[in-house]
Amino acid sequence: MKNLDHLRKVMRRDQVWEFMLPKATRHQLDTHKGPILYLEDVSVSFDGFKALNNLNLYINDGELRCIIGANGAGKTTMMDVITGKTRPDSGTVFYGQTIDLLRLSEPEIAELGIGRKFQKPTVFEFHSVFNNLELAMYMDKSLWPTLMARLSAEQRDRIDEVLQIVGLSEQRNQRAGSLSHGQKQWLEIGMLLMQSPRLLLVDEPVAGMTAQETERTAELLTSLAGSHSVVVVEHDMEFVRSIASTVTVLHEGSVLAEGSMAEVQSNPRVIEVYLGE
Repeated sequence: MKNLDHLRKVMRRDQVWEFMLPKATRHQLDTHKGPILYLEDVSVSFDGFKALNNLNLYINDGELRCIIGANGAGKTTMMDVITGKTRPDSGTVFYGQTIDLLRLSEPEIAELGIGRKFQKPTVFEFHSVFNNLELAMYMDKSLWPTLMARLSAEQRDRIDEVLQIVGLSEQRNQRAGSLSHGQKQWLEIGMLLMQSPRLLLVDEPVAGMTAQETERTAELLTSLAGSHSVVVVEHDMEFVRSIASTVTVLHEGSVLAEGSMAEVQSNPRVIEVYLGE
């Protein structure tokens, strides 16, 4: 079968690809009475260094939130806590009203509809754009169903829809390794979208992009807000300004300021510890 050799190679890899994890039925997510994500009094220490210090963060359902801050401010550790990669020393992390993320493993958190995109794109470079989306599809990824699977018309339509969303319809049959850096970033976002996530965590999506690719990425992330909650960690202030209605500034593991871009930029403490750099 056409994907058999590829699947064998994937199964031998030491790295676990989040979008290849087996999926279970998803919990009912309750956001009627509040935000989709709560982090309250979260602290994390590494060898005496406090990466997060009583962090409080609330993300509303369907919003696009930008997180900024200097290196070491706690941005990556925050995402590690949300996705289960790092366990905090103290605090609470809830997804919706009832789901305690601190009681769940990384695969279980991915099953809930929380997708994470790292700064460096991780795509299957020797396979086509279409096949990358097919492999990322939300379905039973155990061995026998995977080998016997045939795409339904509905599944093909979903792949076509995602190709349109991320702007790669014309590249559907192109090998992923031949894409530009920006296109690989969009493909990986598309791979996450194949999981139908409610919450997307996106780490420095425009690093290394051309101006045109950056503009297209801004359009893409803005278009996803509403149907998804999108949390973007980014250093490019012009990009943040172009997409964010609410910006959270982290400093030494805590929220230093939060508000509109204009409010954050005029905040004396933010200017002193971050923008003034």
